[in-house]
Parts: sequence; C-alpha cells; structure tokens
Amino acid sequence: MNSVILIGRLTRDPELRFTAGTGKAVATFTIAVNRPFSQSNEADFFRVVVWGKQGENCANYLSKGRLVGIQGRLQNNNYETSTGEKRYTTEIVANIVEFLDRGNRTDRSEGFSAGFNDTEFSDFTDDGSDGFQAIEDDDDIPF
Repeated sequence: MNSVILIGRLTRDPELRFTAGTGKAVATFTIAVNRPFSQSNEADFFRVVVWGKQGENCANYLSKGRLVGIQGRLQNNNYETSTGEKRYTTEIVANIVEFLDRGNRTDRSEGFSAGFNDTEFSDFTDDGSDGFQAIEDDDDIPF
C-alpha cells in the first residue's frame, strides 16, 4: 500500500506546465509540514505533483502560504545530470487536494472560497463546547 496524507502550507506559488505530447496539465508546488512533536518548530518540505483539471485549479486558486490537505502516493524518480551524476527525487503525486483556508482576498483566489460561504457556518459557535454534553454519572452511559 502506498498512501500519504499531509496538511501543510505552500512555500511558493504553484507552477503550471503542460506535457509536450498530450497537452495534459501538471502543477507542481512544495508544502511545508510541521513536525508534530518538534521543540523548535521544525518542518519537512514535500514536492507535490497534481495532474489534469485539479492541477489547473491548484495553479489558479492556490498561492504561497495557503493551507492545503493532500492525499496521494509517494513516487521515486531518478535522472542523470549533464555531468553524469545520478540524482534521486521523491515527490507526492496527489489524487486529492483540499483547500483548507480561504486565503487572502487580494491574491489570485479573489472571489473563490473553495466551496464555503459565510452563512454555512453561522450556526456554529466557538465556545469550546464542540456540541457535546458532559456526562455527570457513569450510569448514564448506554454500554
């Protein structure tokens, strides 16, 4: 099984290219993912590749600093430099890219809200209750 799920912020704007033969879109970008138990806020950087229409959407609506969720697979590649050195790379080939924040309204995503609008979440409050009620007595537990 080869499955990866990451949440991180873009380190720069996505780069969009089209393949020579078929003209298929491919977007590439790098995300920074914080290490969960790091004392000094360390991060790992992953190169992400997104194909097709989803790649075009990433290039059009994402920009540096945006928070994204990535689901995909790891892929290893190698190539030889002009000096004959062999280089190895690892990248995430994304199947799903979720835009997790609204972004800055002055960036390229102006008018795009990744499917959210201000009224969808008006019923939720940030009082820390999470909609759950505390159980006072263990006898109230149904199991």
